[in-house]
Amino acid sequence: MSNIHHALVLNLHQPPGNLEHLFAENEWEAKEILFAYDRIARSLWGYEDVGRVHLALSGSLLETLSDQKFQERAYGVVDTGSLLWHWQNRNIIDILGTGYYHPVFPLIPRGDWDEHLGRWRAMARHLFWRENFGGFWPPEMGFSMEMIPYLARSGYRYAIVDSEHVEPVTAMRWEELRYRPHIARHGDAEIIVVVRDRDLSDAQEAGMEFGWFEYEVAERTKWCNFEPLVTTATDGENGGWFRNTTEGSNFWSCFYRELMDRARGEGAIKPTFIDAYLDKFGAHGEVVVKEGAWNTGWHHGRGFVQWTGSQAQKDALARVADISGQVQSALAKAIETEQHNPAVWGPLLEAQWHLLRGETSCNFYWGEDWVHRCHEDLDAAAAALRKVGG
Repeated sequence: MSNIHHALVLNLHQPPGNLEHLFAENEWEAKEILFAYDRIARSLWGYEDVGRVHLALSGSLLETLSDQKFQERAYGVVDTGSLLWHWQNRNIIDILGTGYYHPVFPLIPRGDWDEHLGRWRAMARHLFWRENFGGFWPPEMGFSMEMIPYLARSGYRYAIVDSEHVEPVTAMRWEELRYRPHIARHGDAEIIVVVRDRDLSDAQEAGMEFGWFEYEVAERTKWCNFEPLVTTATDGENGGWFRNTTEGSNFWSCFYRELMDRARGEGAIKPTFIDAYLDKFGAHGEVVVKEGAWNTGWHHGRGFVQWTGSQAQKDALARVADISGQVQSALAKAIETEQHNPAVWGPLLEAQWHLLRGETSCNFYWGEDWVHRCHEDLDAAAAALRKVGG
C-alpha cells in the first residue's frame, strides 16, 4: 500500500483581551486553554521523526502570549514565553500565516486586507525568527477568489480551503479533487489551494479513535492512483477533546500519539508538512473556490450566515465599510500631501488600529451578543479621525 500523507492543521485564536478577561472571570477556562496550547509541542517531543503539526496563530493571540504583563499573570500555569519558543521548533511545527485580528476577509473592505496580512507577518517574523511563511490559513476558512492576488503578493505559496467550496476546472475524479493540491487563479495571480476534508475534520473536532480514522482514510483514498494528501483542520483549543487534561482522554494522548506510533511502523498514514508534500508531488489541475467559510456546527458556511444572519450583524458590517472608507481616504490624503506631523499620524494610526480590531470575526460570530464590541472600536476610530480633522 502506498503512503497516505496526513496534514494536521490547528487554528488557535483568542479575541483581543479574552484570555485576560477569562483569568479574571473564569480562571479554570483560561487555564484549560493555556494547557491545551502547552500540550501541543510537549506531545510531539520524542516524535520529531514523525510528528508534524501546522499551527495558524492569530495576531491577537500572539499579542497576548508575548505580552509581559500576561506572561507574569500566567506564570505558574504555563510559561507562555517558553511556549512561544517551543512553537519555533520547525522539525515538528509549521506556522501558517493568517489575518492579524482574525477577520472574515470576504466580509471586510479590501482596503484593509493588506494591513491585516502585513501586521501579522511583522509580528510573526519577530516572534518566530524567520522571514517566510509558506502557507495561509483564512480565518474561519472564509475565502474568495479575490484574495488570491493579495496572498500571492504577500509571498504565500498555498492557502487552505474547505472541501465544500472547491469545484474543478480541469476534469478530475472526486478523490483527486479532495486529496490533491490544485492551482486557483484570479486575474494574473495564482496560488496553490490545499483542500481540507470537512467530514474528517468534523470527526477530529468531535473526538475519534485512531482505528476508525485509519479505516475511514483508507476507504476514502483507495481509488487514488497517486499518493494522497489528507488534510484535517479544526480549532486546537476549543471543546473537551482538546481541553481535556486527563491522560488518555484527549486528542494528543488518545488519538495522535497512536497515529505517530503507527507511522513509525507499518502504518500507511504518514504525518507530513504541506510544503514537504508540495516539494515532492506538486499541485495538479485547476479549480475555482466558491465564496464561503467552514461549517460552524449549525451553519454550512455558504453565504457567511453565521456572521451575517441578523440585521444587527449586517448593520455593523456596513458601518465597518463606512469607517474603513474614511480611514482609507484620510491615509491617502496624508500620503499625498507628504504629511509628517505626528499630531496627524498619531490619531490616524489609532483610528486604523481600532478599525482593524473591530473587524475581528468573533464580534459577529455569536449572533448579536458581541456586535457591540465592533461598534465600540468603530466609535473609537471615528473619534480618532475627528482629531485628525482638527
